[in-house]
Amino acid sequence: MLDTAHIYIPDIFTRHGSDRATQEAVVCGEVRRTWRDFNGNMNRVANRLLAMEVGKGDKVGVLMGNSVDILEVMFGVVKSGACVVPISGLLTGEQMAHLLADSGACVVIASPEFIERLEPHRGTLTQVVSTGWIAVNGDSPSWLGYTDWLGSSPSTTPAVVYDPDQDFNIIYSSGTTGLPKGIVQAHRARSHWAVSNAIEMGFRDHSRALTTTSLYSNGTWLMMLPVLFAGGTCVVMPTFNPTEFLATLASERITHTFMVPAQFIAVQECVETPAGATDHLEVMLCAGSPLRRETKRKAIERFGPVLYELYGFSEGFATMLKPGSPESKFHTVGTPVLGFDVRIIDDEGQVLGAGEVGEIAGYGAGMLSRYHDRPEATQAMVWLDDRGRTFVRSGDIGYLDEDGFLILVDRKKDMIISGGFNVFPADLEAVIGTHPAVLDCTVIGIAHPKWGETPLALVIPRSDAQVSTDELKQWCNERLAKHQRLADLQWRNDFPRNALGKVLKRELRQAFESSGQA
Repeated sequence: MLDTAHIYIPDIFTRHGSDRATQEAVVCGEVRRTWRDFNGNMNRVANRLLAMEVGKGDKVGVLMGNSVDILEVMFGVVKSGACVVPISGLLTGEQMAHLLADSGACVVIASPEFIERLEPHRGTLTQVVSTGWIAVNGDSPSWLGYTDWLGSSPSTTPAVVYDPDQDFNIIYSSGTTGLPKGIVQAHRARSHWAVSNAIEMGFRDHSRALTTTSLYSNGTWLMMLPVLFAGGTCVVMPTFNPTEFLATLASERITHTFMVPAQFIAVQECVETPAGATDHLEVMLCAGSPLRRETKRKAIERFGPVLYELYGFSEGFATMLKPGSPESKFHTVGTPVLGFDVRIIDDEGQVLGAGEVGEIAGYGAGMLSRYHDRPEATQAMVWLDDRGRTFVRSGDIGYLDEDGFLILVDRKKDMIISGGFNVFPADLEAVIGTHPAVLDCTVIGIAHPKWGETPLALVIPRSDAQVSTDELKQWCNERLAKHQRLADLQWRNDFPRNALGKVLKRELRQAFESSGQA
C-alpha cells in the first residue's frame, strides 16, 4: 500500500535550490540572493532550531521589517517543522507581547526596531526559552546576535518529514473588528494557496514579482508564495514609495506586482511613468479592499489590461476579477479563485438566491484550520452547506449576480442603522469618491439623538482641491438617498490602516466616542 503523497512548500524550495541554483530567488534593495543561497540560509535556520529541539508543535515568533532576512527566517522556521508566527510592525510593544504570549512562541527572532518596543514587556513572556531571544541586524543586551546564534549551522536539507495538517503559520487578524485572532493555516492550505494563485495569475519560473506591502501580512503572501513556489524571483520593497515603485517596475523587469487601494491612489498622484515600467508587466493585483470604479479605470488606462482585483478574508477565501471581464462586471469582485466556493446566507443560515443580499461565506482547500486556542470563535464562524462542507462566515455583506459574480456591499459590523434604515458606508464612499477633489474617503456611523446613528464622511483631499467641506457635503447629499445623507464631512490627512491599507474604522469610531462627538 502506497502512502499519500503531498506537495510541501519546504520540499519545493529545496528542489529550486538545486535546479535553479544560480537564478535570483529574492531581491531587496542592494541585497540579491540566488536560489542556492536562499535555500541554504533557510536550511541553516531550520537546522539551528532543530539543534535547540525546536520543531513540530513549536511556535517561533518573527518580528522583522521587509528584507531578505525575514524571508529566510520565516521559511527556515517552516523547514524545521515548527510553526512561524509573524507579528505586525504596527503594534505597540505591549500588543506584540500579548500576541507572542497568545501564540505560545518559545523562540523570538526580531530586528532592533521591534526589540526596542518589546523589551519593556519581555519579562511577561515566560514561555520563551532562555536561549530563544535572537536579535537580527543589531546588538541588543541580553539578546543573542543572529550570526552568533546561527554559528556553524549546516546549510544541508534538514531531515524533517512534514504532515499536510501540520501547522504552517499563525497570522493574527488585523483587528479591524475586534481583538486580533490567531489564524492557523496548515501546510495543506499554504500549498493550495501557492498552486491556485500560481495558476490563476500565470506565475512561471521566469516571473519576477514585486511585493509592496509588509511581509508579515497575510495578503502579501498572495504574491510571495506563488512566485517562490514557481521558482521565480520575489522582489521586495523595504518600504513603499510610489515613485520608487514605478522605477522598480522598470529596473527589475517586473512581471507581477501587488498593491492595496491606498497605494494605487498614491501612484495616481505620480504624473510620469518611467520608460520600460510596463514592458514586462503581466499582472497587477489589488487586494485588501475594493477599488473604486474610477481608480480601477485609471489603473487600466495607465498600465494596460493587467489588473486583477481580489477579494478575500484573512481566513483564506478569495474571489478574483480578471482582465477581460466585461465592463458591466467592474462593480463586482469576480468569481471564486480555483479551489474555492461561495454562498450567500441570511441570519438564520439559509442560502439566498441571485441578487439577494446577505452574509458572504467561503469554502476551499486554502482555508484556515482554526483560530488558535479559540474553539468557540472557530465554531461560531462555521456554516455547513447541504453536503456537510464547512464554510467560513466572513462578516461581510454581499450578493451574487445571475452569472455568479460577487458584489461586495460592506462589512456587517460597519453597517450604519439610521432611523431604522440600513446604510452601507461603501455605497456612500462610492459617491463621494467620484468628486474630483477627493483623493480618498471613508464613512463611519456616529451617534445621533433622533436617528440612532448617522453617517459621517472623512475625506483626504487632493493636493489641488479647491472646495470647502460644506460645498462637498452639499454636492454629496444631492446625490445620495434621503436616508443616506451625510450629517457632517471632515478633512483628514490620513486614516489609521492595517498592514494591507484597510481603513481601521473601529479606531475612527472609538476616537469620536472618546472625544464625546459620537
